[in-house]
Amino acid sequence: MDDFDFLRDVTLGQYLPGRSVTHRMDPRAKLLALILLVWAITSVTTYLGNVFLVVSVLALIVFSGLPLGYVLRGIRPVLPVLTIFFIFQLLFAGNYDPTGSPILWRQETPFWLTFTITEASLRLSIVSIARLFALLMVTSVLTFTTTTTGLTHGVELLLQPLRPLRVPAHELAMILAIALRFVPTLAEELERIMKAQASRGADLGRRGRFRFIQQTRQLVPIVVPLFIGTFRRAEDLILAMEARCYVGGKGRTRLAQLHMQPLDWLALAAVAAYTAFMLLYQFPL
Repeated sequence: MDDFDFLRDVTLGQYLPGRSVTHRMDPRAKLLALILLVWAITSVTTYLGNVFLVVSVLALIVFSGLPLGYVLRGIRPVLPVLTIFFIFQLLFAGNYDPTGSPILWRQETPFWLTFTITEASLRLSIVSIARLFALLMVTSVLTFTTTTTGLTHGVELLLQPLRPLRVPAHELAMILAIALRFVPTLAEELERIMKAQASRGADLGRRGRFRFIQQTRQLVPIVVPLFIGTFRRAEDLILAMEARCYVGGKGRTRLAQLHMQPLDWLALAAVAAYTAFMLLYQFPL
């Protein structure tokens, strides 16, 4: 049954208590720093630039006092998707390469399909995977070092200036908090359903060549009860909020008040300087 232990690999939405600088930062400062880091990650297109980004993200994980192996474990659930994305982009992006870069490999098939790998498509594939890895790690650092309540308050306060434009800041923050809260719950529900199906004779856990084809066919008896359970949980949550006379939006107060400290401004300045360096420096390769 170890093949069904998804909960141990789902790290998004979990909070790890700590006393590091990142833990003690204001949630608004961490959200603004995340935006700056995403800007830097999505703007670098060179090999060395992305290597520097990945090393920087790993250093940020260590600096935040987080166990590196535990954080990297969060990549395992999305690793098959990243692999398929890399293969498809590598094989097909070269067919639509407008730069005319040198062709590294080309293969035509009897099914009117042409696989072309160019220098530009290879670079694009590697850079895309590095970007996705860095984005996942940066997001994990945010959720590991910030409580769901703090993250909700931070998002709500950052969106408050948009109230004149009728942006529902409180509702959006609440949706984010609920989504993060139920990620581990859905993973636990998926694990329970797959174990139940396996106990009834469904062949889901064994490994082997081309096993993914058979497993894809058997997704229906897993996905359907998972969606039904999700809708049932959503309905129970709605009824519970209505029973407690929940009213969102204007006029609500909060127990914890956030205040930006000098440490937060210093950290934001450091992240802004790092982002400016990544945007302005021309990496040679």
